[in-house]
Amino acid sequence: MMDYFYLIPIAIGIGLTALVAFMWSLKSGQYEDLDGAAERILHEDDAPLPPGRG
Repeated sequence: MMDYFYLIPIAIGIGLTALVAFMWSLKSGQYEDLDGAAERILHEDDAPLPPGRG
């Protein structure tokens, strides 16, 4: 029973830390362009490869 007095504040602290990190990522624009990176990897670059790399 005494273990709960340690585990509950630790769990609340970890949850609050995760919530703060998520709110920070929303505020800093981490989720603004979700499709951009997924589509950029599919497009080929127009620049030729350096010698020895292709």
